[in-house]
Amino acid sequence: MKNSFNVILTYLLISFNTFVFAVDNKDPGLLKIGALLPLSGELKSFGEDMLYSINLAIHDINDSKIRIYPKDSGTNGENVINSCEEFIKEGVKIVIGPVDSESFDSLSSFDDLIFISLSNMNTKMDENIFLMGINLESQLLAIKKFIEKEKKKKTVFLYPKNENRKHVEKNIKSVNFNNARLFSYSKDPKILTKQIEKLTNYKQRKLNLDSRIKKLEGSEKPKDLRELDILKQKYTLGKVNFDSIVIIDFGDGLKSVLTSLAYTDVSEKDVLIITGNQWFDNSILRETSIKSFYFPSINYKNFMKFGKKFYETYKYNPNEITILAYDTVALIYYVWNDNKNVISSNNFNFKNEIKGKIGNFKISNNKTTQQLNIYKLESGKFIKENF
Repeated sequence: MKNSFNVILTYLLISFNTFVFAVDNKDPGLLKIGALLPLSGELKSFGEDMLYSINLAIHDINDSKIRIYPKDSGTNGENVINSCEEFIKEGVKIVIGPVDSESFDSLSSFDDLIFISLSNMNTKMDENIFLMGINLESQLLAIKKFIEKEKKKKTVFLYPKNENRKHVEKNIKSVNFNNARLFSYSKDPKILTKQIEKLTNYKQRKLNLDSRIKKLEGSEKPKDLRELDILKQKYTLGKVNFDSIVIIDFGDGLKSVLTSLAYTDVSEKDVLIITGNQWFDNSILRETSIKSFYFPSINYKNFMKFGKKFYETYKYNPNEITILAYDTVALIYYVWNDNKNVISSNNFNFKNEIKGKIGNFKISNNKTTQQLNIYKLESGKFIKENF
């Protein structure tokens, strides 16, 4: 691992003519930032992406007073405690990381450190930890505003039965949607299809269609013949008992749900279909039966510009959430440059919103809330909604 880590540092130093990585420097005027990232194991490439993104931010800031102290959190966070002890010895006060919430219990004893995690599992944590991830509460707040703007009155929330189920339900209830139903589903495609059939009353709607067609087939009236011709192009007859549906899932799980909705004849023309944040996943453009739906997300133009700059610098496309590491460095620098010292996490609480690459966000009482946009996937493109 040590040789691999040296290769990372060497590449970064070659990439820019600015020495931004830590040396033994006692200058009290330095801004020392720890980076607690997975630089070994299964998530090694993800940790490297984060480190490169941090380097991009420092290069753009262009202040020689910044020093980064990267350390390996290890597989499943086994190196976290040792790394934190080293941060304290080196005079580091602020740490970017860890990237997941599994290591948070190990951080409670390090009151002298401020951790800015890129996890999205919560909005508010302990006094020395706050999260920059695109959290579910922020997504739901944007979704609620959009549903109200569209004047939808009956919303169904779909989410998988997994270890995050209670987290999803807690956030939905905290945002307080009016007249909303919660519906958790199996990840097994066969069971999922049956569950969606039940949710959409598919069998009865199918019977309604067959019954109506049978009744009209004996008629010679022009009006009935026209109706019959229209009905023979349909799969069901009758509306579902909701006017908007929110799917808290992504990847193959989301695609399975969208396919099941299409199969049960739920049309985006009749029902407002919304998903959670998709990070502009292009595979959704190619692999879903439903071609038009909405989702909350960060600023698309900034996201594309960041991705382009990362590619031009490092010659490959990064993990999408590395843009959060860039914004986190900028946030730390803003706080430090304003105070020339960071005493506690309270220094990161602001009355006003902060503008970053991801868009506007606010930190208050160690709680991060992002002001997300709503985007529509339509005709193979991502279109921003104005509301």
